Amino acid sequence: MEVNTVALSGELAEVEPLRHTPAGVPLLSFKLAHKSWQIEAGYKRQVDCVMNAVAMGEVAVTMSRIQQGHTVSVEGFLNRKNRMSAQIVLHVTKAQT
Repeated sequence: MEVNTVALSGELAEVEPLRHTPAGVPLLSFKLAHKSWQIEAGYKRQVDCVMNAVAMGEVAVTMSRIQQGHTVSVEGFLNRKNRMSAQIVLHVTKAQT
């Protein structure tokens, strides 16, 4: 099995309204703004990035209750935005404040 696991924390930014797929599954799209210091090749490096993310099902409902600007820790996997796009999106499967 191939590994595709991401753990990231950051500030909820640009949260879109909760919507539903045609099958009725709750879906929440948002951006997660991350800032930290990491060690790379023995050197400290400042990280400052914004990750496009999506949550579905109960995770989406739970995250829709968290106000924009709050810090969250999420876990999930990476995938293309859609089959015709090269843009990467973090699909959140767990979230906590």
